[in-house]
Amino acid sequence: MKAEFDQHIDEYMIYCRSRQLRPKTMLSYERTLRLFERWCRDEMDIDSLDDVTENVIRRYITDIQQRGKYTFYADESRKALNTPKHRRDYCEAVSITTVNNYLRNLKAFFNWLEDQHILLHNPVRKIRLLKNERKAKEYMDDTEFRKLINSFNKADFPEHRDYAITMLLMDSGMRLGECSCLLVSDVDLLNRTISLSAEITKGRKDRTVFFSPKTETILRRWINYKDRYVESDYLFPMKHNGKHITISTFERNFRGYLKRVSIKSKYSPHCLRNNFAKRCLMNGMDIYTLSRILGHSSVTVTEKAYLDLTDADLGKRYQNFSPVSNII
Repeated sequence: MKAEFDQHIDEYMIYCRSRQLRPKTMLSYERTLRLFERWCRDEMDIDSLDDVTENVIRRYITDIQQRGKYTFYADESRKALNTPKHRRDYCEAVSITTVNNYLRNLKAFFNWLEDQHILLHNPVRKIRLLKNERKAKEYMDDTEFRKLINSFNKADFPEHRDYAITMLLMDSGMRLGECSCLLVSDVDLLNRTISLSAEITKGRKDRTVFFSPKTETILRRWINYKDRYVESDYLFPMKHNGKHITISTFERNFRGYLKRVSIKSKYSPHCLRNNFAKRCLMNGMDIYTLSRILGHSSVTVTEKAYLDLTDADLGKRYQNFSPVSNII
Protein backbone atom coordinates (compact mmCIF):
# COMPACT_ATOMS: atom_id res chain seq x y z
CA MET A 1 0.00 0.00 0.00
CA LYS A 2 2.77 2.42 0.90
CA ALA A 3 4.18 2.51 -2.62
CA GLU A 4 0.71 3.02 -4.07
CA PHE A 5 -0.18 5.79 -1.66
CA ASP A 6 3.20 7.43 -2.07
CA GLN A 7 2.93 7.32 -5.84
CA HIS A 8 -0.53 8.85 -6.01
CA ILE A 9 0.14 11.43 -3.30
CA ASP A 10 3.27 12.48 -5.20
CA GLU A 11 1.31 12.71 -8.45
CA TYR A 12 -1.40 14.72 -6.72
CA MET A 13 1.16 17.15 -5.29
CA ILE A 14 2.62 17.62 -8.77
CA TYR A 15 -0.92 18.41 -9.96
CA CYS A 16 -1.33 20.93 -7.10
CA ARG A 17 1.94 22.57 -8.01
CA SER A 18 0.84 22.84 -11.66
CA ARG A 19 -2.15 24.81 -10.40
CA GLN A 20 0.29 27.16 -8.66
CA LEU A 21 -1.18 26.59 -5.22
CA ARG A 22 0.62 28.38 -2.44
CA PRO A 23 3.27 26.41 -0.51
CA LYS A 24 1.23 26.69 2.70
CA THR A 25 -1.80 25.12 0.98
CA MET A 26 0.28 22.35 -0.56
CA LEU A 27 1.90 21.59 2.79
CA SER A 28 -1.55 21.28 4.37
CA TYR A 29 -2.63 18.81 1.68
CA GLU A 30 0.50 16.71 1.96
CA ARG A 31 0.47 16.52 5.75
CA THR A 32 -3.17 15.45 5.75
CA LEU A 33 -2.60 12.77 3.12
CA ARG A 34 0.58 11.35 4.68
CA LEU A 35 -1.16 11.16 8.04
CA PHE A 36 -4.14 9.37 6.52
CA GLU A 37 -1.83 7.02 4.62
CA ARG A 38 -0.10 5.91 7.82
CA TRP A 39 -3.36 5.55 9.73
CA CYS A 40 -4.79 3.28 7.03
CA ARG A 41 -1.67 1.13 7.11
CA ASP A 42 -1.19 0.96 10.90
CA GLU A 43 -4.75 1.01 12.18
CA MET A 44 -6.78 -0.66 9.42
CA ASP A 45 -4.19 -2.85 7.69
CA ILE A 46 -5.36 -1.44 4.37
CA ASP A 47 -2.92 -2.08 1.53
CA SER A 48 -4.78 -0.56 -1.42
CA LEU A 49 -6.58 2.68 -2.22
CA ASP A 50 -9.42 0.55 -3.55
CA ASP A 51 -10.04 -0.65 0.02
CA VAL A 52 -10.63 2.88 1.31
CA THR A 53 -14.40 3.06 1.73
CA GLU A 54 -16.81 5.64 3.10
CA ASN A 55 -16.83 3.74 6.38
CA VAL A 56 -13.03 3.90 6.58
CA ILE A 57 -13.16 7.69 6.19
CA ARG A 58 -15.79 7.96 8.91
CA ARG A 59 -13.75 5.75 11.26
CA TYR A 60 -10.71 7.90 10.61
CA ILE A 61 -12.54 11.10 11.55
CA THR A 62 -13.95 9.46 14.67
CA ASP A 63 -10.48 8.25 15.64
CA ILE A 64 -9.03 11.75 15.27
CA GLN A 65 -11.70 13.13 17.59
CA GLN A 66 -11.18 10.40 20.18
CA ARG A 67 -7.38 10.55 20.17
CA GLY A 68 -7.02 14.27 20.71
CA LYS A 69 -4.26 16.64 19.60
CA TYR A 70 -0.71 15.52 18.79
CA THR A 71 -1.32 11.82 19.45
CA PHE A 72 -0.66 10.51 15.95
CA TYR A 73 2.05 11.46 13.46
CA ALA A 74 2.78 10.58 9.86
CA ASP A 75 6.48 10.49 10.71
CA GLU A 76 8.01 9.38 14.01
CA SER A 77 10.93 11.78 13.54
CA ARG A 78 8.49 14.67 13.52
CA LYS A 79 6.94 13.37 16.72
CA ALA A 80 10.35 13.27 18.38
CA LEU A 81 11.08 16.80 17.20
CA ASN A 82 7.79 18.26 18.47
CA THR A 83 7.85 16.45 21.87
CA PRO A 84 4.02 16.51 21.96
CA LYS A 85 3.68 15.40 25.59
CA HIS A 86 5.32 18.65 26.65
CA ARG A 87 2.61 20.73 24.96
CA ARG A 88 -0.06 22.28 27.14
CA ASP A 89 -2.81 21.22 24.75
CA TYR A 90 -1.60 17.62 24.37
CA CYS A 91 -4.60 15.24 24.04
CA GLU A 92 -7.09 18.09 24.05
CA ALA A 93 -10.03 17.71 21.68
CA VAL A 94 -9.33 18.45 18.03
CA SER A 95 -11.53 21.34 16.93
CA ILE A 96 -14.32 20.85 14.43
CA THR A 97 -12.62 23.43 12.21
CA THR A 98 -9.46 21.31 12.10
CA VAL A 99 -11.42 18.11 11.40
CA ASN A 100 -13.25 19.86 8.57
CA ASN A 101 -9.93 21.01 7.12
CA TYR A 102 -8.79 17.38 7.08
CA LEU A 103 -12.02 16.39 5.36
CA ARG A 104 -11.68 19.10 2.72
CA ASN A 105 -8.15 17.95 1.93
CA LEU A 106 -9.22 14.32 1.69
CA LYS A 107 -12.17 15.27 -0.51
CA ALA A 108 -9.91 17.18 -2.87
CA PHE A 109 -7.54 14.21 -3.15
CA PHE A 110 -10.20 11.54 -3.73
CA ASN A 111 -12.11 13.76 -6.15
CA TRP A 112 -8.90 14.09 -8.15
CA LEU A 113 -8.38 10.30 -8.06
CA GLU A 114 -11.89 9.85 -9.43
CA ASP A 115 -11.38 12.48 -12.14
CA GLN A 116 -8.18 10.72 -13.20
CA HIS A 117 -10.05 7.38 -13.32
CA ILE A 118 -7.64 5.95 -10.76
CA LEU A 119 -10.55 4.97 -8.52
CA LEU A 120 -13.90 3.69 -9.73
CA HIS A 121 -15.60 4.69 -6.49
CA ASN A 122 -15.22 7.85 -4.47
CA PRO A 123 -15.35 7.18 -0.70
CA VAL A 124 -15.85 10.85 0.20
CA ARG A 125 -18.75 11.56 -2.16
CA LYS A 126 -21.38 11.23 0.58
CA ILE A 127 -19.20 12.59 3.41
CA ARG A 128 -20.38 15.95 4.72
CA LEU A 129 -18.44 18.45 6.77
CA LEU A 130 -19.24 18.49 10.47
CA LYS A 131 -21.62 21.14 11.71
CA ASN A 132 -19.68 23.89 13.37
CA GLU A 133 -21.12 26.74 15.39
CA ARG A 134 -19.60 29.90 14.07
CA LYS A 135 -17.65 31.96 16.58
CA ALA A 136 -17.67 35.73 16.54
CA LYS A 137 -14.50 37.33 15.24
CA GLU A 138 -11.93 38.65 17.68
CA TYR A 139 -12.58 42.28 18.48
CA MET A 140 -10.31 44.56 20.50
CA ASP A 141 -12.13 47.52 22.04
CA ASP A 142 -10.86 51.09 22.06
CA THR A 143 -9.46 50.93 25.59
CA GLU A 144 -7.47 47.76 24.89
CA PHE A 145 -6.12 49.09 21.60
CA ARG A 146 -4.97 52.37 23.15
CA LYS A 147 -3.37 50.44 26.00
CA LEU A 148 -1.50 48.29 23.48
CA ILE A 149 -0.18 51.03 21.20
CA ASN A 150 0.82 53.30 24.08
CA SER A 151 3.07 50.55 25.42
CA PHE A 152 5.48 50.43 22.48
CA ASN A 153 9.00 51.73 23.02
CA LYS A 154 9.65 53.54 19.74
CA ALA A 155 13.31 54.08 20.62
CA ASP A 156 13.77 50.33 20.17
CA PHE A 157 14.00 49.15 16.55
CA PRO A 158 11.83 46.00 16.79
CA GLU A 159 9.15 47.75 18.86
CA HIS A 160 9.06 50.80 16.59
CA ARG A 161 8.67 48.47 13.61
CA ASP A 162 5.95 46.43 15.31
CA TYR A 163 4.13 49.61 16.35
CA ALA A 164 4.04 50.74 12.72
CA ILE A 165 2.82 47.30 11.60
CA THR A 166 0.09 47.26 14.25
CA MET A 167 -1.18 50.71 13.23
CA LEU A 168 -1.06 49.85 9.53
CA LEU A 169 -2.93 46.57 9.98
CA MET A 170 -5.65 48.30 11.96
CA ASP A 171 -5.95 51.16 9.47
CA SER A 172 -5.78 49.23 6.18
CA GLY A 173 -7.33 45.81 6.82
CA MET A 174 -4.38 43.99 5.26
CA ARG A 175 -3.52 40.44 6.20
CA LEU A 176 -0.33 40.08 8.23
CA GLY A 177 1.22 37.98 5.47
CA GLU A 178 0.62 40.78 2.99
CA CYS A 179 1.93 43.47 5.29
CA SER A 180 5.06 41.66 6.47
CA CYS A 181 6.71 41.41 3.06
CA LEU A 182 5.90 44.90 1.71
CA LEU A 183 8.58 46.86 -0.07
CA VAL A 184 9.02 50.58 0.60
CA SER A 185 8.30 51.10 -3.10
CA ASP A 186 4.83 49.55 -2.64
CA VAL A 187 3.81 52.50 -0.47
CA ASP A 188 2.59 55.79 -1.96
CA LEU A 189 2.77 58.20 0.96
CA LEU A 190 1.50 61.13 -1.12
CA ASN A 191 -1.75 59.41 -2.08
CA ARG A 192 -1.83 57.23 1.05
CA THR A 193 -2.19 53.95 -0.83
CA ILE A 194 -0.37 50.62 -0.85
CA SER A 195 -0.17 48.42 -3.94
CA LEU A 196 -0.37 44.72 -3.14
CA SER A 197 0.88 42.50 -5.94
CA ALA A 198 -0.83 39.24 -6.84
CA GLU A 199 2.29 37.37 -5.65
CA ILE A 200 1.56 38.19 -2.00
CA THR A 201 -2.25 38.36 -1.86
CA LYS A 202 -4.34 35.36 -0.82
CA GLY A 203 -6.64 35.72 -3.81
CA ARG A 204 -3.72 36.07 -6.27
CA LYS A 205 -5.06 39.37 -7.55
CA ASP A 206 -3.49 42.81 -7.44
CA ARG A 207 -5.17 44.99 -4.85
CA THR A 208 -4.91 48.50 -3.45
CA VAL A 209 -5.43 49.35 0.21
CA PHE A 210 -5.54 52.73 1.87
CA PHE A 211 -4.45 54.44 5.06
CA SER A 212 -5.20 57.65 6.92
CA PRO A 213 -3.14 60.85 7.38
CA LYS A 214 -2.30 59.72 10.93
CA THR A 215 -0.87 56.46 9.65
CA GLU A 216 0.97 58.35 6.91
CA THR A 217 2.81 60.29 9.63
CA ILE A 218 3.62 57.05 11.47
CA LEU A 219 4.99 55.43 8.29
CA ARG A 220 7.08 58.47 7.36
CA ARG A 221 8.68 58.51 10.79
CA TRP A 222 9.23 54.75 10.70
CA ILE A 223 10.90 54.81 7.26
CA ASN A 224 13.23 57.61 8.35
CA TYR A 225 14.05 55.68 11.53
CA LYS A 226 14.55 52.38 9.67
CA ASP A 227 16.88 53.92 7.09
CA ARG A 228 19.21 55.17 9.81
CA TYR A 229 19.95 51.63 10.98
CA VAL A 230 19.17 49.14 8.21
CA GLU A 231 19.74 49.16 4.46
CA SER A 232 16.76 47.24 3.15
CA ASP A 233 14.13 47.60 0.46
CA TYR A 234 11.61 45.99 2.76
CA LEU A 235 9.24 48.26 4.66
CA PHE A 236 9.43 46.15 7.81
CA PRO A 237 12.86 44.48 7.98
CA MET A 238 14.61 42.55 10.69
CA LYS A 239 17.44 44.63 12.12
CA HIS A 240 20.06 41.88 12.08
CA ASN A 241 19.76 40.80 8.44
CA GLY A 242 17.54 43.27 6.54
CA LYS A 243 15.09 40.54 5.49
CA HIS A 244 11.39 41.15 5.99
CA ILE A 245 9.87 40.25 9.33
CA THR A 246 8.28 36.79 9.35
CA ILE A 247 4.69 36.12 10.32
CA SER A 248 5.75 33.89 13.20
CA THR A 249 8.11 36.56 14.58
CA PHE A 250 5.43 39.21 14.65
CA GLU A 251 2.88 36.80 16.13
CA ARG A 252 5.30 35.92 18.93
CA ASN A 253 6.10 39.59 19.56
CA PHE A 254 2.40 40.47 19.54
CA ARG A 255 1.64 37.92 22.24
CA GLY A 256 4.43 39.41 24.32
CA TYR A 257 3.07 42.93 23.99
CA LEU A 258 -0.40 41.82 25.06
CA LYS A 259 1.00 40.00 28.06
CA ARG A 260 3.09 43.01 29.02
CA VAL A 261 0.04 45.26 29.28
CA SER A 262 -2.07 42.55 30.95
CA ILE A 263 -4.52 42.07 28.10
CA LYS A 264 -5.57 38.52 28.87
CA SER A 265 -7.73 37.84 25.82
CA LYS A 266 -6.14 35.47 23.32
CA TYR A 267 -5.96 37.99 20.50
CA SER A 268 -3.95 37.22 17.39
CA PRO A 269 -2.65 39.83 14.93
CA HIS A 270 -5.56 38.85 12.67
CA CYS A 271 -7.88 40.54 15.16
CA LEU A 272 -6.60 43.86 13.77
CA ARG A 273 -8.03 42.98 10.35
CA ASN A 274 -11.28 41.95 12.05
CA ASN A 275 -11.33 45.25 13.91
CA PHE A 276 -10.82 47.17 10.68
CA ALA A 277 -13.74 45.39 9.02
CA LYS A 278 -16.16 45.82 11.90
CA ARG A 279 -15.27 49.45 12.47
CA CYS A 280 -15.73 50.21 8.77
CA LEU A 281 -19.19 48.65 8.88
CA MET A 282 -20.03 50.56 12.05
CA ASN A 283 -18.94 53.80 10.41
CA GLY A 284 -21.22 53.25 7.43
CA MET A 285 -18.96 51.70 4.76
CA ASP A 286 -20.99 49.63 2.28
CA ILE A 287 -20.30 45.92 2.12
CA TYR A 288 -19.14 46.02 -1.52
CA THR A 289 -16.41 48.58 -0.83
CA LEU A 290 -15.31 46.67 2.26
CA SER A 291 -15.17 43.42 0.31
CA ARG A 292 -12.93 45.00 -2.34
CA ILE A 293 -10.55 46.45 0.24
CA LEU A 294 -10.32 43.17 2.15
CA GLY A 295 -9.62 41.24 -1.05
CA HIS A 296 -12.47 38.79 -0.68
CA SER A 297 -13.58 36.75 -3.69
CA SER A 298 -17.19 37.88 -3.25
CA VAL A 299 -19.44 40.02 -1.07
CA THR A 300 -20.91 36.80 0.32
CA VAL A 301 -17.56 35.91 1.89
CA THR A 302 -17.47 39.32 3.58
CA GLU A 303 -21.03 39.00 4.85
CA LYS A 304 -20.34 35.60 6.39
CA ALA A 305 -17.08 36.70 7.96
CA TYR A 306 -17.76 40.16 9.31
CA LEU A 307 -21.39 40.69 10.25
CA ASP A 308 -20.82 39.98 13.95
CA LEU A 309 -22.71 43.05 15.10
CA THR A 310 -24.16 42.97 18.62
CA ASP A 311 -27.32 44.76 19.71
CA ALA A 312 -25.10 47.48 21.17
CA ASP A 313 -23.33 47.83 17.80
CA LEU A 314 -26.65 48.06 15.99
CA GLY A 315 -27.80 50.69 18.45
CA LYS A 316 -24.76 52.85 17.73
CA ARG A 317 -25.22 52.46 13.98
CA TYR A 318 -28.90 53.31 14.30
CA GLN A 319 -28.13 56.72 15.78
CA ASN A 320 -26.60 57.79 12.46
CA PHE A 321 -29.78 56.91 10.58
CA SER A 322 -32.60 57.82 12.98
CA PRO A 323 -35.36 59.45 10.87
CA VAL A 324 -36.50 61.75 13.67
CA SER A 325 -32.95 62.88 14.47
CA ASN A 326 -32.37 63.72 10.82
CA ILE A 327 -35.69 65.54 10.39
CA ILE A 328 -35.85 67.67 13.52
